[in-house]
Amino acid sequence: MSAAPSFVHGTSATPLLYLTMGELLANAVRAHGAREALVVRHQNIRWSYQTLDQHVDALAAGLLALGLVRGERIGIWSPNNAEWVVTQFAAARAGLVLVNINPAYRLSELEYALNKVACVALVTASSFKSSDYLTMLRTLAPELSTAAPGALVAAKLPHLRVVIAIDPAQHAGMFRYADVPALAQDGDYAALRALAPLLQPDDPANIQFTSGTTGMPKGATLTHFNIVNNGFFVGAAMGFTAHDRLCIPVPLYHCFGMVMGVLTCVAHGATMVFPSAAFEPLAVLETVAEEQCTGLHGVPTMFIAELDHPEFARFDLRSLRTGIMAGAPCPVEVMKRVLRDMHMGGVTIAYGMTETSPVSFQSGLDDPIDRRVSTIGRVHPHVQVKIVDGDGRTVPRGEKGELCTRGYSVMLSYWDEPERTQESIDDAGWMHTGDLAVLDEEGYCNIVGRVKDMIIRGGENVYPREVEEFLHRHPKIQDVSVFGVPDPRLGEQVSAWIQLRAGETATAAEIQGFCQGQIAHYKIPHHVRFVDAFPMTVTGKIQKFVMRAELIDELGLTDVRSA
Repeated sequence: MSAAPSFVHGTSATPLLYLTMGELLANAVRAHGAREALVVRHQNIRWSYQTLDQHVDALAAGLLALGLVRGERIGIWSPNNAEWVVTQFAAARAGLVLVNINPAYRLSELEYALNKVACVALVTASSFKSSDYLTMLRTLAPELSTAAPGALVAAKLPHLRVVIAIDPAQHAGMFRYADVPALAQDGDYAALRALAPLLQPDDPANIQFTSGTTGMPKGATLTHFNIVNNGFFVGAAMGFTAHDRLCIPVPLYHCFGMVMGVLTCVAHGATMVFPSAAFEPLAVLETVAEEQCTGLHGVPTMFIAELDHPEFARFDLRSLRTGIMAGAPCPVEVMKRVLRDMHMGGVTIAYGMTETSPVSFQSGLDDPIDRRVSTIGRVHPHVQVKIVDGDGRTVPRGEKGELCTRGYSVMLSYWDEPERTQESIDDAGWMHTGDLAVLDEEGYCNIVGRVKDMIIRGGENVYPREVEEFLHRHPKIQDVSVFGVPDPRLGEQVSAWIQLRAGETATAAEIQGFCQGQIAHYKIPHHVRFVDAFPMTVTGKIQKFVMRAELIDELGLTDVRSA
């Protein structure tokens, strides 16, 4: 008998929610109005759902008072804070499309993002880390110095009219965020109420830029329906209730913070707890202990930083029970430490991509430990997945292929890019993820690499994830990233960048010796570099293409691999 095809469909007795984000918040207020909704420790903010809703309504009415019109795009460029969360829901209530702008963006990236989707308004922090946002904005739009607030006409940013600064100081050409709600008159609140029944769950609500190793970022356009439902079912997989308190150190500009953090909490009446403006491991540990958080989100590098913090042992983390590790493959050894040392017996692994709102696989609370540490779980409710070969044919269970996703969670499109949309979403509605995966007989899935990350060494396929998992067993290794570089004889050669634990030293020969007899010879890293840190995105994803380019340059190699 032939093996079953690699196709799964998540069934559920719980129907999809046909709600806008504004309606989702309104439901939470009705059910949990007096409960704590938002805690932002670095701003000393503690708001109930009722208070959060009042701030949202006031800002939404203020945005209408500024002349913003349903369907227009409003950008937000800021680290994590209360204003981000309020803007997220206020934009939705006002019928605007929120555009998440990476806090790490610099001049050319900001200019591209604002112009690509024709942002008419921008809510911006004054600065973040080494980025002086207001100076960058004035560089792109020197017209701000003489413009009346709300009446910007800028040559380089032709669509942008309104700039709102999250800053107590007054800046030329900009509104102060705190002043916008007061601009609303009774008519603006009436207009807001009249708008509510016109807004539809299938309307675009959010644009998130997805970056690749080649080409300009694409604006994944997500609907209320996409992200409201994904937030709800992510929480359901964790057994979330109104009694849960989720520590959210991941950035709001990313789906991990905005959907799997904020919308997951609001969908279940839980409390959102933000430890700091940007990830700080000590702030996370303090927040979990002092706020008695029951859930914690993070990418593997965040959990590693928390576990390895010198003060880790002094924090009581026994309130934790669940959370999500996602955003990058989780090393098995790290997962075991999270289960044991952070008391997160109900931690889940989630997998997805921005274009799928984002989660399509998640492990369950009742999954065996070995499944939770070695797979990404099973398909989410109401989502379909298949694994295909290079010709687009569905492969049998147990065989590697590209993971494709279909269902409610697939984005509308890449904003104003029909050709790139068609390259990713086929005629049958399947989103091609670019990830290599294996689906087993019980429906558990394992990601084994990126289609383009796979190393072909002398005709042998090497999957970096497999080598990384093995190297994580070495007691001196804190983190590792494996990738391929060109080789004149073998086509490609295996390379590893390794971050050692504090105080440890090692040699390339020692690492290679550790691999001898344990993994196939062709998988053993030929090039080994010891580094203090990896190049990363602001979300904590390791940028292998940066490391690859650096090593190619260092070794004087020629990159013959196509993009």
